Amino acid sequence: MMQNEILLIGSVLFLYGCVVLFYRFFGRSGLYCFTVLATVTANIEVLIMVDAFGMEQTLGNILFATTFLVTDILSECEGKKAANRAVLIGFVSSAVFIAISQSWLLYVPSESDWAAPAIRQVFSNTPRLMLASILVYLAVQSFDVFAYHAIWKRTTDLCRDSRKFLWLRNNGSTLASQLLNAILYTFAAFWGIYDMGTLWNIVFSSYIIFIFTSLLDTPAVYIARKLHGES
Repeated sequence: MMQNEILLIGSVLFLYGCVVLFYRFFGRSGLYCFTVLATVTANIEVLIMVDAFGMEQTLGNILFATTFLVTDILSECEGKKAANRAVLIGFVSSAVFIAISQSWLLYVPSESDWAAPAIRQVFSNTPRLMLASILVYLAVQSFDVFAYHAIWKRTTDLCRDSRKFLWLRNNGSTLASQLLNAILYTFAAFWGIYDMGTLWNIVFSSYIIFIFTSLLDTPAVYIARKLHGES
């Protein structure tokens, strides 16, 4: 196993652990704060392309995956309204970040400035990526919350126990939402930048990673429910 693979696995464990710890110590407010952190930084990190597990992939995939974990924990422990509030917070945070980051490019740097060229190179690409991200984020995360509670209602009606089938509503909603996310974001953000073959490679590699991250986040949701005081 090479360096990139080790780092990606470590990132998943670290970030999912952070989500649980934010919930443990700060409650739903902690998850709202993590949503802001994840949505803003993921839109910078997504610019980085890496090779790992035999695939080329954007580095922002794992951070985006944590936002689905956040809404699933909120759906499970705090209710649908709290989960939708997190989606709205993420959407607004990303929109404000666009405005702030683009304002940096309007300034005339001083003669001693050394960072401006790099900042401009990174954030001159931000508007399209961020616009695609926030629109896809809003649509896909709203669908995730809807699907989570639709599956929950269905399984509750079938077995008369709302606590059962947590793994099904967690994975079912997230896997469906992540497929939608991989397709919509890739084509909205990178159409015209990469050729069609590369675009589908990004979709495929992104979704493979999302399958892995979705299955791995299930224990985190169970832990969060336990911390919330439910079996």
